[in-house]
Amino acid sequence: MTVLEITDLHVSRRGLPGRSGRDAAGLVRGISLTIGRGERVGLIGQSGSGKSLTALAVMGLLPGTLTARGSVALNGTEIIGLDDRRMRPLRGRAVSMVFQEPMTALDPLMTVGKQVAEVAGRADVADLFSDVALPPEKMSAYPHELSGGQRQRVLIAMALANNPDLLICDEPTTALDVTVQDQILTLLSRLVEERGVALLFITHDLGVISRMCERVHVMHDGVILESGDTPSVLEAPRHEYTAGLVAASRPGAPAAVREVGGPVLRLEGVTREFGGLRALDDVSLTVRRGERLGIVGGSGSGKTTLLRQFAGLDAPDSGTVTVDDGVQVVFQDPMSSLNPRLRVDRSVAEGMPRPDRHRVREVLAEVGLPADAAGRYPHEFSGGQRQRISIARALAGKPAVLLADEAVSALDVSVRAQVLELLDKLVDEYGLTLVFISHDLSVVRQVCTTVAVMHEGRIVEHGPTEDVWRDPQHEYTKSLLAAIPVL
Repeated sequence: MTVLEITDLHVSRRGLPGRSGRDAAGLVRGISLTIGRGERVGLIGQSGSGKSLTALAVMGLLPGTLTARGSVALNGTEIIGLDDRRMRPLRGRAVSMVFQEPMTALDPLMTVGKQVAEVAGRADVADLFSDVALPPEKMSAYPHELSGGQRQRVLIAMALANNPDLLICDEPTTALDVTVQDQILTLLSRLVEERGVALLFITHDLGVISRMCERVHVMHDGVILESGDTPSVLEAPRHEYTAGLVAASRPGAPAAVREVGGPVLRLEGVTREFGGLRALDDVSLTVRRGERLGIVGGSGSGKTTLLRQFAGLDAPDSGTVTVDDGVQVVFQDPMSSLNPRLRVDRSVAEGMPRPDRHRVREVLAEVGLPADAAGRYPHEFSGGQRQRISIARALAGKPAVLLADEAVSALDVSVRAQVLELLDKLVDEYGLTLVFISHDLSVVRQVCTTVAVMHEGRIVEHGPTEDVWRDPQHEYTKSLLAAIPVL
């Protein structure tokens, strides 16, 4: 039985004459796909490919600035053209959606139990919490009191509360650590199988698709370039774009070992507590000049707190921090770390002791941005380009140490590969010491020659990256490696 049938779907902007290129042709351009009951279908592609717009069209949630034409049929009911009053009863029962960022999808002023009850319209909220492996006492918690993985479980409970025929998951694990991602994917697989739900799974991660979906559609620039059963598409892609995604998803070559000098960063017996919880618990660590150190671990392991000690953004409760040279930081989310009201040239100049237009142009060229980038604003760039701007700002003042906090975790696989390659090149050219924080050991392996594994505020393993990769000693390190999705 067909649950979802999309035929020649177009999504375009309303009433904006004079546009050219993709805007004129449409943001989604004539795509077609079907999903039957119990089927798992993946939709993959980079940011801006039209994946999420397709999902919003199915949900009847396109913003007022966009219009859809073509056909989207849910259990035979045409969605295109339905007003919100007639669409509302279908949401939750015919189709539900799990969004990428649970913190923005949940009401911060209401307990998660009440939010699930509002959607479910019935009394067995505790059963729903049990279904998604949340203890009943969490029903009285507010969203900020839960971890990212727990918040995502709440969204899954809400999405499945009314037993929908179709579940749409839009990048539901992108912001999660690999171990938590593994738990969420296992949970989704079990619930979809038990309930016979049709699944549309949207992601840029091919490892996740190979685990979750029987069939896959590859989307780029608003069109579907390639479709087929998942093993065939991933093992023998016909389109060069798909081949590029597959290549970018394969494990990269290990970072080359380089000579290092004397200590440049040191933590000695550092402890840091927040609200009675130890984020750092008697941590000692030395980073040598020219070293490329990766720090890996799950959310709450203490990685970012450690980096903030090196950056001088936080002070320890006990122990000592020694920094022997200038440092700069590249943060995880460039959109929130760049001032939206400043043009790029002014943002980059912030990283310099004295503004120098020639140096601004030089460093923007080094990170591969066009000459006109200097006069534009952050919102005019893609996520990968904004991260290049952040790297340019960090390098503009020619620091000796670069601290990168999850600098590629929010990027698509192909863009991530480009940014990692760029970082690798620039660290070499500038002779930098690099401290690179990530929850993904496979990413750290590509850029770092040594690695420290953090868990519950402690360093549980530390050594050459290849030794840790091939022969992990600590059980937590083994779990991190086991949780990495592979093609």
